[in-house]
Amino acid sequence: MKFAYRFSNLLGTVYRCGNLNFTCDGNSVISPVGNRITVFDLKNNKSNTLPLATRYNIKCVGLSPDGRLAVIVDEGGDALLVSLVCRSVLHHFHFKGRVHSVSFSPDGRKFVVTKGNIAQMYHAPGRKREFNAFVLDKTYFGPYDETTCIDWTDDSRCFAVGSKDMSTWVFGAERWDNLIYYALGGHKDAIVACFFECSSLDLYTLSQDGTLCVWQCDTPPEGLRLKAPTGWKADLLQREEDEDEGEQETTIRGKATPAAGEQQGKVQYSRLAKYFFNKEGDFNNLTAAAYHRKSHLLVTGFASGIFHLHELPEFNLIHSLSVSDQRIESVAINNSGDWIALGCSGLGQLLVWEWQSESYVLKQQGHFNSMVSLAYSPDGQYIVTGGDDGKVKVWNTLSGFCFITFTEHLSGVTGVTFTATGYVIVTSSMDGTVRAFDLHRYRNFRTFTSPRPTQFSCVAVDSSGEIVSAGAQDSFEIFIWSMQTGRLLEVLSGHEGPISGLCFNPMKSVLASASWDRTVRLWDMVDSWRTTETLALTSDALAVTFRPDGAELAVATLNSQITFWDPENAVQTGSIEGRHDLKTGRKELDKVTAKHSAKGKAFTTLCYSADGQSVLAGGMSKFVCIYHVREQILRKKFEISCNLSLDAMEEFLNRRKMTEFGNLALIDQDAGEENGVAVPLPGVRKGDMSSRHFKPEIRVTSLHFSPTGRCWAATSTEGLLIYSLDAQLLFDPFELDTSVTPGRVRAALRQRDFTRALLMAFRLNERKLVQEALESVPPDEIEVVSSSLPDLYVDKVLEFLASSFEVSRHLEFYLLWTQKLLVLHGQKLKARVGKLLPAVQFLQKSIQQHLDAISKLCDWNRYNMQYALAVSKQRGVKRPSEPPLSEEEEQDDDNDSLHLLGAGH
Repeated sequence: MKFAYRFSNLLGTVYRCGNLNFTCDGNSVISPVGNRITVFDLKNNKSNTLPLATRYNIKCVGLSPDGRLAVIVDEGGDALLVSLVCRSVLHHFHFKGRVHSVSFSPDGRKFVVTKGNIAQMYHAPGRKREFNAFVLDKTYFGPYDETTCIDWTDDSRCFAVGSKDMSTWVFGAERWDNLIYYALGGHKDAIVACFFECSSLDLYTLSQDGTLCVWQCDTPPEGLRLKAPTGWKADLLQREEDEDEGEQETTIRGKATPAAGEQQGKVQYSRLAKYFFNKEGDFNNLTAAAYHRKSHLLVTGFASGIFHLHELPEFNLIHSLSVSDQRIESVAINNSGDWIALGCSGLGQLLVWEWQSESYVLKQQGHFNSMVSLAYSPDGQYIVTGGDDGKVKVWNTLSGFCFITFTEHLSGVTGVTFTATGYVIVTSSMDGTVRAFDLHRYRNFRTFTSPRPTQFSCVAVDSSGEIVSAGAQDSFEIFIWSMQTGRLLEVLSGHEGPISGLCFNPMKSVLASASWDRTVRLWDMVDSWRTTETLALTSDALAVTFRPDGAELAVATLNSQITFWDPENAVQTGSIEGRHDLKTGRKELDKVTAKHSAKGKAFTTLCYSADGQSVLAGGMSKFVCIYHVREQILRKKFEISCNLSLDAMEEFLNRRKMTEFGNLALIDQDAGEENGVAVPLPGVRKGDMSSRHFKPEIRVTSLHFSPTGRCWAATSTEGLLIYSLDAQLLFDPFELDTSVTPGRVRAALRQRDFTRALLMAFRLNERKLVQEALESVPPDEIEVVSSSLPDLYVDKVLEFLASSFEVSRHLEFYLLWTQKLLVLHGQKLKARVGKLLPAVQFLQKSIQQHLDAISKLCDWNRYNMQYALAVSKQRGVKRPSEPPLSEEEEQDDDNDSLHLLGAGH
């Protein structure tokens, strides 16, 4: 089994913090998700997370006008220059301070960064190779407090910067004679956003207290004059610019109240109007805004979850809607002005709203609290997750979107599983219920309860889907229900501690239950639910799982061991010591070092790989380990996160945070932030003192291998991470010798020796060559070639067909290959079902996706044809004319209509 698994997608988290951006075509939203970036393709209904990560949570994203480059800055001031075309990092840079916003100029030649109380303008990286992609051009001083927002004019001549000191500054991007800087006041709170009008220097400024000021400039953009240098400086400056343009940094220092002599002949601003969003007595903080210049549309988001649409400059309200009761963190509008993206970090919510039709284009929300459990559907198309917020969400692995959320549980969900059919989800919860959900009608059709209220910690369903079992956390019992009737069949007693895990044998009606009483019990579901075996362990059992063929049992215990058992003979067959592989980190407030800490040094979740040769294990750590079962060695270790915004990420504490008075982590650093709690003076009531500031701890709560064996998923603090096999391996031959070359393969194809060509292509294992050899076989000779293939190569052809179904258009041709292979080699394949099961399930998943898509298309076409036939039949038929009414009937009709009108009043 190959282990070239790489991070492929992040589900379950759609928005964390930072600013949203639309791509230049307006069809995709770029959303910061923790320390990663996810691109939501709204046109093709897909989401994709870029395979890159920053060291801390992302603070702001700047997108170039052509949509090729993005500058991503995290909370620590580290920046990545990313190519969105090839999805890779081009350059690393550190801004040496916290950056609030970044914005490219419309011509794509410069970008401005606001950092502290200054604004810095850099030369935008070009398409040529250069040693330093970030060259500082100018530094602008002026504001006294932190700068918050940036906006450029259409011609890239000037930009405006807003500040927390309630002022807005207009700076010239070049050395203009009549506009070097200009300071605008008029607000009583921090500036949230500022926007230039289309092809003008007129400006709109918005402050946090919900105030909008409209500023008019007396000079058009064409009226800006370049400042000509004089004397020997002019010659020197000209010579330097000719030799090396843009290499020297210049500094521009602005004054809030310049002298009268400096203002003569300069650009002047005057305030035309001042508008207020809040009604009298309403104190609703404005938190985000976006402006579309062509349609003059202003979108504002507020701390209460309301957003307004106004038409400027008249300030006409178009409509006002509420997203939720949480703060709207970011707002963006696409190029056409039709779609509005809204992000709420409190709920992890991302909405794309089409304001003209008043409908949602996209409405996604992750789990409010951490995810606890996950399960793959039998065909690998769907993933179901349960969270501490009591919600059960089902995700499509192909599109990456959640398409149904069940909210029936009243407390945290502790376990989720699919039945063998793949259309029923069974979940357990701390609210004392086990619920079954139908994926056909999207409803909760069964609710299983215990005679006495109890908290369920885990759930399992047998291979037939008829028996549902759940383990109790407080009564130490296992409850068995019938799926058909919903009745409680049996209560299994015997454990002396909370039940930590349940698992059914895939091949037999045997239930394995793990408990904190240091035992694993095997219960026979056929023979009166008796305990057939009790497996004694050396420590508390935390997780239990069967191998896919049911011939082996793996148990994770509190002393960091994974033990393997033969369930038939109740004999231990092996054990793995994982204490040194997990490598838990030290939390900021821990008194004990990570090396000596006993907490968290155990695997809490286990799962077998699809072929049963390896086991995947994770716990209270950022690492996930894959072990070889028979050799009992570590095969590979995956680091699922490098985000230092999470706790317990590093083995040693940062010494710079240790002072003589203790750890700086004990002090709430963000108390003065706009969304933080302001530390009040005596007698002052401000802020919600009950709100908590804490760093989430990195942990892996659940792991699951896809039945296809191509990918595995992990629920962690960051969300639902999907790792897939890297299909872009350069060269991975099979039984290769010197006589096998691409030339020999093509020569065999020319001689119409298709079987030999196909075998040689598979030995080279070059995907394009295999595809060429396979597609060269005429359809009427597929049966002959299939019958002459050796058994070892039949497996490889089936795997290749399964992967080709996802990308190829030759659907009927590949279906013919699949049919002939399965018919001719069916009996031999059945004998090797254990080894071949992942490949067959991968094939089934690929064919099922095409079946769903084509069946929808055929149904749609059939209805259209029926409608066209019905219309054509009625075209030549005349409707019978109604006989004229007599005078009495007309009077009766008038009276009836009058009575109806009276009843309506």
